[in-house]
Amino acid sequence: MKMQSFTMHHHLAFLLLFSAPLVAFVMSTPENFQQCLSLHSENTTAISKLVYTPINSSYSSVLDITIQNLRFLTPSAPKPLLIVTPLHVSHVQAAITCSRRYGLQMRIRSGGHDYEGLSYLSKVPFVIMDMVNLRSIAVDVEDETAWVQSGATVGELYYRIAEKSKTLGFPAGVCPTVGVGGHFSGGGYGTMLRKYGLAVDNVIDAQLVNAQGRLLDRESMGEDLFWAIRGGGGGSFGVVVSWKVKLVPVPSTVTVFTLLRTLEQHATKLVHQWQLIGNELPNDLFMRVILQSSNSGPNGTRTMEASFNTLYLGGVDALLEVTRSSFPELNVTRQDCTEMSWIESILYFAGFSGEPLEVLLNRSSNTKLYFKHKSDYVKEPIPKSGLEGMWERFFEEDVGVAQMIWNHYGGRMSEISESALPFPHRAGVLYKIQHLTSWTDGGDEVASKHVSWIRSFYSYMAPYVSKSPREAYINYRDLDIGTNNVKGDTGYKQASAWGKKYFKNNFDRLVRVKTAVDRGNFFRHEQSIPPFSF
Repeated sequence: MKMQSFTMHHHLAFLLLFSAPLVAFVMSTPENFQQCLSLHSENTTAISKLVYTPINSSYSSVLDITIQNLRFLTPSAPKPLLIVTPLHVSHVQAAITCSRRYGLQMRIRSGGHDYEGLSYLSKVPFVIMDMVNLRSIAVDVEDETAWVQSGATVGELYYRIAEKSKTLGFPAGVCPTVGVGGHFSGGGYGTMLRKYGLAVDNVIDAQLVNAQGRLLDRESMGEDLFWAIRGGGGGSFGVVVSWKVKLVPVPSTVTVFTLLRTLEQHATKLVHQWQLIGNELPNDLFMRVILQSSNSGPNGTRTMEASFNTLYLGGVDALLEVTRSSFPELNVTRQDCTEMSWIESILYFAGFSGEPLEVLLNRSSNTKLYFKHKSDYVKEPIPKSGLEGMWERFFEEDVGVAQMIWNHYGGRMSEISESALPFPHRAGVLYKIQHLTSWTDGGDEVASKHVSWIRSFYSYMAPYVSKSPREAYINYRDLDIGTNNVKGDTGYKQASAWGKKYFKNNFDRLVRVKTAVDRGNFFRHEQSIPPFSF
């Protein structure tokens, strides 16, 4: 009881930053909001068990369990007035209606991997719609399709596909605890992007609840809105309850390898060469490079490590033939390679090699860290001098803390028009960079040091990456590149500063769709698409 009253006390102190009527409202919120939900839900079974408030003993665990970035898992981080965990589509509809009635902002969370916490934080009074209970997956092997609800993780999707078929897969991400809702909303890519494109390039229908609480499918929402939700970012147009995806064929045998090379083993030359050959490789070959510093140089000296992390959709003999002809400098041998099934390659890239497939069903991640990430797109090879400058800057950061992940494009990615979906980074992109720095000590001074480093590194990279705009990936949210004013009106001009970086010329079409479907801007956050009228 003491713990509950402290929590409520803390919450009311937070609310006093707002208005006295709001404090009065939240004291009666459990009853009022639950009555409202019951009134507007077709399925009224155990409504009280779907709503968590600060006086519930489970509130903190429900809020905290999927938060990945420890920077936002602090007592001072803004907390929701309520967490709603719908079991039925009508609960989603009712929660939207009731949030509007009480003037509360809504944040929508499927997996909790949002890099800036936008799916569970807000500067104004808010409700979290947590999709955790809406995670059913129905795989149709004959039709080669699946319906997957937004609260499912990509790991759960992979597991359910593998249960039914050894020759079907899906081209989504390598981290199994990422929620489908956010992943698909921003594009979603993985080890098969050069063969089959993005996850959303393979979405063929969806069910969405709009700002008016109506449930729509592809036919009833229309092609403009269906276009916008496939890559326009989550939290702008409605709540996508489920997605219909086209499954893709995978061979019964795939081959993987990870080769690590240090500076002393010619990493600079190899990384430079990788840039030159990547887009010409067969579409069946995915080879990313992971760069980080280590003390593995001579006598424990500081060096850089480049890991060439690879999936080939085929057997080892064919892979060796490709690497010998296209990238002989890497010197891949048969001993470096391992043949396995496609679903085993999912475990391999997730760091779970040799573990049972059921590990993919574990929704809680063991990778909670303090971190700051950024993104870039590269269109011309970075010269060796530029790479050497990068290594010098890596050595300024703590050992093993900073990373870059470079993912080759080309293949199917170059064949799809940049206006086909909101995601515009297609032909002309050599590769995408994810910049990362992470740490384990939560002090403000430590955080400031690491965030300052990655911002400085990002500035150094400017001459080597895309320009006008300097492109960024919406699923690697980065508030450094611009924000909306979530407390009041957001101008198109203010939002276009970041919007053009994520969406290029597709941003204007996204704004037009937003204006048509949510002119009142109910669905909004710091980087949501604004309507023209705001």
